[in-house]
Amino acid sequence: MATPSDRIFDSKMGEAEALAARHSTSMIHNVMNRGEWGILLALALIWGAAFFFIKVAVTHVDPLTYVWLRLTIAAAALWLLLRYRGDRLNLPREVWGAILVLALLNNMIPFVLFGWGQRHIASGLASILNATTPIWGVIVAHLATRDERITPAKVLGVVIGFAGVATMIGPGLLSNGGGLVPQLACLAAAFCYAVAGVWARRFKRLGVTPIKVAAGQLLAGAAVMSPIALIVDQPWLRPFPPIEAWGAIAALALVCTAFAYILYFKLIESAGATNALLVTLLVPPTAILLGGLLLGERLTGAQFMGLGFIALGLAVIDGRLFAAFRKKTFA
Repeated sequence: MATPSDRIFDSKMGEAEALAARHSTSMIHNVMNRGEWGILLALALIWGAAFFFIKVAVTHVDPLTYVWLRLTIAAAALWLLLRYRGDRLNLPREVWGAILVLALLNNMIPFVLFGWGQRHIASGLASILNATTPIWGVIVAHLATRDERITPAKVLGVVIGFAGVATMIGPGLLSNGGGLVPQLACLAAAFCYAVAGVWARRFKRLGVTPIKVAAGQLLAGAAVMSPIALIVDQPWLRPFPPIEAWGAIAALALVCTAFAYILYFKLIESAGATNALLVTLLVPPTAILLGGLLLGERLTGAQFMGLGFIALGLAVIDGRLFAAFRKKTFA
């Protein structure tokens, strides 16, 4: 027969197990598994094509209007998806402030800055500047989190990866890539993405699923951008955009925004902001590889060298390859 002390002990053990379970489900995988690497590569393919679509869109549509249309179409798509699944957005009132901040950092500000910047510089150069996001991300995550502290391997890996991006397509573009201000605008957008990646971690603690985070931020962004675009751009006074512009905006909204952000927030939820931001290192080489496969473009020696640097950088950050090598060497 259990004594009172036994019952107290069992009760405390149950409380400890419950706390441990909650703690274990919220831990970040600093070393990504195969599924998380699969999501990262899928995002690289999607966002590698996004810079091409942005260039087409802003050639015919003002940047504020393009962002408004992109966010509105993407928000509508995710709202319909939720309804199809028998779900509703139904976010708690206290979450909407954090959602609005996320929309500003992850959608409105960087979309406008990249849209405006790509009117003045090459899309490839914009993707290089976007690849600085992990560098900002390592610093921001170190300052703002407890479980994504900076390490020598992370610093070295990101620097190697960015050197690879610059090796691939940097020299030719930097020699005739446009003015300083558009490049600074793209760098500011990359910094916004890094801060947004860390900010988005809080939604797991708040119990908000990745699809609802994505839908909420897009809805908030579309609501804020609507009056801004209508007042500033006055799109009804502009020529009606051609079909290729509408196609680019639709692809950006449905694939590169609505679908991609579900994957992105899922990756942040499990692998953390620092790992998720590595996608920006894979975007430029992905765009070049797609060009080679679909358009018959040839890769140069410098581009192959850049791909090697990026692969090395990712391996340094992930750590598993070098851990296996050390284990084999010193076994």
